[in-house]
Amino acid sequence: MSVSGLCQVCESAEASHTCDQCGRAVCDQHHDDAFGLCLDCSAEAGGSGGAETGEDPGRSDAGDDVRF
Repeated sequence: MSVSGLCQVCESAEASHTCDQCGRAVCDQHHDDAFGLCLDCSAEAGGSGGAETGEDPGRSDAGDDVRF
């Protein structure tokens, strides 16, 4: 399947994958190749979800100055 447009997680990188579970179009950074899932679905399913890098999966684009 051809994927085009922006990643539906970070909304800045070009989407190159589709999550097999939720159907979101995601970039390489937000896709778990081992499971074919976006990092959010991978984490919920018990996959790595970015844990091997020690980063919060898919949320590195939030920055340190987020205010509520």
